[in-house]
Amino acid sequence: MSKGKRILGSIAIAVVAVGAFLGYQVYRTNAAHSSFENYYAFRGCQELIEKTDSFATCRLADGSIIKLVLINNKWYLDGDGPGIW
Repeated sequence: MSKGKRILGSIAIAVVAVGAFLGYQVYRTNAAHSSFENYYAFRGCQELIEKTDSFATCRLADGSIIKLVLINNKWYLDGDGPGIW
């Protein structure tokens, strides 16, 4: 096999690998936002402090407290949800 074909093959493999990685990240993020339980685990919450229908606060392993909010039927970190850019 020529050097040019090896280079093109390596580039193709790299492109497919990056595409697969990005696809997995999109899937993982969408799955995390889909339910409170998924997002709670995704963020690494260790202890639920308070929860209502639209927000929750939890404690992380390092002791910090974060607030999770429900926006358009998806859970987000407070201040990190979808916005107008």
